[in-house]
Amino acid sequence: MTTPTTTWMKLTRRLRRDRNPLLRRSDLIEGWLLPAAIAAFLALGPFVAGAAGLWVRAENAAAKHAELSWHRVHAVLLRATPGPEMPDNGTNTWTVWAPARLTAAGRSRIASVPAPAGSWAGSTVPVWLDRAGDVRMPPPGAAKDSDRVVVAVLTALAGVAVLLACSAVLARRLLDRRRLAGWETDWLSVGPQWSRQG
Repeated sequence: MTTPTTTWMKLTRRLRRDRNPLLRRSDLIEGWLLPAAIAAFLALGPFVAGAAGLWVRAENAAAKHAELSWHRVHAVLLRATPGPEMPDNGTNTWTVWAPARLTAAGRSRIASVPAPAGSWAGSTVPVWLDRAGDVRMPPPGAAKDSDRVVVAVLTALAGVAVLLACSAVLARRLLDRRRLAGWETDWLSVGPQWSRQG
């Protein structure tokens, strides 16, 4: 079991605050890379998550506004759609595009429509049409909208974490190069004195 004093000593040594005369400025900077990356994530995370959430909510609202002009018609499938009628323990969420006959604005036409997998030829499926008469996928529900927000927020946070981690790794490599160059310079000044004494 570690005591608070031992933990504090490990922390100060990690942050290069132990008065070691051999420490260079690059060692001190390296010690602060991880705490700085964590602090930056904690500071940037809420802003990035909020911005991602607002952006997706705005997209959802624009899509909902566009969907207000859609209207629903019924289409008769001209051929059966492949696939199972229902997967194990659930509803059929597998959608297949198939040719169907539909009537819109008083005109009958044939179009490719989304239909549940395993539907029979001659069965009727509901189809959504936009203002131009083009077939659209059924509008997603509120649950799908909230799922998109959650995915966007998590993706944005993961992106910030990856960016900060890559920046810390790159900074550490640059510090290592600088440290090695400093050691080589110091060795070139000290090495000849040792070789003369031997």
